[in-house]
Amino acid sequence: MIFLITGVMASGKSTVAELLAQRFVKSVHLRGDIFRKMIVSGCEEMSATPSSDALLQLDLRYRLTTETAKRYHEAGFTVIMQDNYYGEKLAYVLELLAPEPVQAIVLCPGAEVVRQREAARGKTGYHGFSVESLHESFMQNTPRIGLWIDNGNQTPEETVDEILRGTGAAE
Repeated sequence: MIFLITGVMASGKSTVAELLAQRFVKSVHLRGDIFRKMIVSGCEEMSATPSSDALLQLDLRYRLTTETAKRYHEAGFTVIMQDNYYGEKLAYVLELLAPEPVQAIVLCPGAEVVRQREAARGKTGYHGFSVESLHESFMQNTPRIGLWIDNGNQTPEETVDEILRGTGAAE
């Protein structure tokens, strides 16, 4: 199976994805952002008003992630892929993964929880965005596909347990 985990920055995607991957005997944690980090020069960062090159690079990142996920899945791995799939991009990425069996997981803690997590982590994800505006846009524009979890008052382990229960996935 392929698990797709999304949510706004600092919603817990990386932590939850890593813990979920550890629950399976043969698994891969595929971070979509790794493909952005591979760009040595010419990387266009996303912003509230992204350039056409930034949008092309984002699409390339989504395509590379989905193709890599498919190849690992075909090799017998449970794949946990995580990235920022906002708005209509969630359905788009699910289409790219077809016909593989995919469980979409959307982590959606409240904006205040996201703000606190962002302040506590060692990196800054919010460049050119406010937590509130991105959170509001994500919640309004992302289609209600898959399992939506408000993990604001959960430990990462509790969130993983909810994912396993909610998707019917066997450990």
